[in-house]
Amino acid sequence: MTQVAGTLDTYVQKGQREDLQDAIYNISKADTPFISNIGRGKAKAVKHEWQTDALAPADTTNAQLEGDEFSYTQRAGTIRVGNVCQISRKPIIVSGTAEAVDKAGRKSEVKYQSLKAGKELKKDEEAILLSGQASNAGGSTSNGGTNTPRKLGGFPSWLVTNVSRGAGGANGGFNQGTGQVVAPTAGTARAFAESQVKDIQQSCYTAGGNPSMLMMPVAYKRQFSAFPGIAQQRRDTGNKAATIVAAADVYVGDFGPLSAVPNRQFVANRVLMIDPSMVKLAWLRPMQVVKPAQTGDATKRMLLTEYTLEVSNEAAHGTIEDLT
Repeated sequence: MTQVAGTLDTYVQKGQREDLQDAIYNISKADTPFISNIGRGKAKAVKHEWQTDALAPADTTNAQLEGDEFSYTQRAGTIRVGNVCQISRKPIIVSGTAEAVDKAGRKSEVKYQSLKAGKELKKDEEAILLSGQASNAGGSTSNGGTNTPRKLGGFPSWLVTNVSRGAGGANGGFNQGTGQVVAPTAGTARAFAESQVKDIQQSCYTAGGNPSMLMMPVAYKRQFSAFPGIAQQRRDTGNKAATIVAAADVYVGDFGPLSAVPNRQFVANRVLMIDPSMVKLAWLRPMQVVKPAQTGDATKRMLLTEYTLEVSNEAAHGTIEDLT
């Protein structure tokens, strides 16, 4: 085909209006299944503490003489544990001009960026809570130390009772001497297997726990669904094409069902077995928008939160570590 000579086309035309759709498409997901499923608590100091306890094992020798004199032994006391409140924040600063100009997809740049930062901050919280970081009491130059931010002990760092680790791996846990949570030591990497799930579920049940959730990084969800036999079936739909079920969302083990939950913010080489009723997100300061004084031709906002993780009793949960 040949263009007619002298045709005015869009390549030379001036004054075309911009075709920019009045919408912004953001594919990044801000889902936080760990935070969404666990409980809520209130911290009242930068060191948040609570107590744990356990019943003594059953005594099969508990048979007494008729008319015997009573005797007494000291009862075991509770165990006091705690975690540190961590401060996380997201800064926003928008020039007066950027707020005033006509914009596509949003009316206020300050409000749009504040909403976006709030979702990012929640993602940060999820990833931090699920990390294997040790707690840190922090410090400042005012007491002769160095300026160090406080850090909470992540959920996997607490777990010492029901654990499956690669060769050379070691538990972290709460240290009664220092009052801090110690990070675990990584072991030799190994493949994720169904036997590990069975072993940890049994260990949790024996310890008195009733976990209901199996939380894992996205890649491990595919490995989980590929366990032999648990997701190999076809669902008859009458005259329509059959549905191939190639994923497992609920694993029914010997000691109860476990919901298999992939987590986009969870990228470590571990799978966690969780009892949501035995872990809480405790806020010293819930997420808030701070409005600093304006010192130039710009609007400032700071999204800020101060929080910690309360692991009510670590023996209620389990972890499978050092996975490839």
